Amino acid sequence: MTIQELLKENKMSVYRLSRASTVPYATCNDIVNGKARLEKCSAETVYKIAQALNVSVESLLAPCFVKRSSFENFKSTICHRVKELGDIDFIIDTLDSQYIRIYFERKWYPESLYLLAMLDYISGENNIPLCDEYDDIRRCKLKNTIYPSSVLAMSAASKNDDQLRRAEEAAIPEFKRFNIIESDIRNVI
Repeated sequence: MTIQELLKENKMSVYRLSRASTVPYATCNDIVNGKARLEKCSAETVYKIAQALNVSVESLLAPCFVKRSSFENFKSTICHRVKELGDIDFIIDTLDSQYIRIYFERKWYPESLYLLAMLDYISGENNIPLCDEYDDIRRCKLKNTIYPSSVLAMSAASKNDDQLRRAEEAAIPEFKRFNIIESDIRNVI
């Protein structure tokens, strides 16, 4: 959980965090607003903030070390999870994990929307009603369309947009509504 999420969960302002931790307000404000990196702060500062938020130092620092993989790797991982778990277990696992919301709150919109599109697509294929917990996210759409890298490469090689157009026509509707062009989630190696 990020420091912003912890503040929200604890109904705590930056000022209250500063008072409770005895860390100067300017330092707390810089950390919360991303001007200072928490993992670069002194151990004493991190410890005091963790104590004020009632979390361990490890859990406070954990989000600082989360690495975002390429979107192509993310898509591949999700498709492999579907293949390994099977449709129903994938749906259950995805709903239990809350990753759709976690990615969305991290502002990892392509990942959040891709995972939601996958959930909706597989739910539809299995005649399972959609989970209304994500209706707010379903109203979102990526500003720019994301195409598979292979389609982009073929389009660049042919120096025209025919490949892009064909990919859009073949796209799965649950993905396309978020401006993600995806046509085959089952054929993974």
